Amino acid sequence: MTDEQLQSLTEKISLEFFQKPFKHKAVFNPRLRTSGGRYLLANHYIEINRKYYEEHGLEELKGIIKHELCHYHLHLEGKGYKHRDREFRELLNKVGAPRHCSPLSEKKNLTRRIYECTRCGHIYTRQRRVNTNRYFCGKCKGKLFEK
Repeated sequence: MTDEQLQSLTEKISLEFFQKPFKHKAVFNPRLRTSGGRYLLANHYIEINRKYYEEHGLEELKGIIKHELCHYHLHLEGKGYKHRDREFRELLNKVGAPRHCSPLSEKKNLTRRIYECTRCGHIYTRQRRVNTNRYFCGKCKGKLFEK
């Protein structure tokens, strides 16, 4: 799906479920990692995470667009557009938009580093590299080495 197709889908959903036009831009943002989409208050753009469309399909994408359109229309009307606002939750229920999107199954493969104390044998696991010349065992003050 291209940005132009996303724009036309967003405009169509806005007219169908909200009976109001969407007059701004909807684009895919490759930098989004943890959220399905976001509504930008400054320029009224809607940014969508393409990974959710690729992994969960069109129905999940439509739900994310509806959710972001709830933020969009309520903000432009001067009503409560935040997740905690009653008006926002009511509009979500009215249009059938999800409050949260489904989680992505793709997990980052985190490399683990294992350090062991030479004196007491305590094992530490870390994601980041530890400078063994500077840091030492927290239990016995012994020297650490990487396994």
